[in-house]
Amino acid sequence: MASIEEVQKLASLARIGLSHEEAEALSKDIESILTYIGQINELTIDTEGGTIPEHRNVFREDGEPHESGKFTELLTEAFPDREKDALKVKKIISHDE
Repeated sequence: MASIEEVQKLASLARIGLSHEEAEALSKDIESILTYIGQINELTIDTEGGTIPEHRNVFREDGEPHESGKFTELLTEAFPDREKDALKVKKIISHDE
């Protein structure tokens, strides 16, 4: 089981504030998630009957790309805030703490 201290450390690394009660609840949740994912170890695959699908490329073929800047004006017009030629966004990263 993930200890409350480990959960608090993870929260700190993610810069998420957790109360002791939240950390305790998450500790139990993490344990149940890991138990559920651990069921993969119990999986058995029949390799004798040819049931393993062959690998294949799931990417699309490269085609002709659209011309450079084709959507630039449309996107910049839809943007809510600008400063001269720059698009302004809300600051989401800080170096506090």
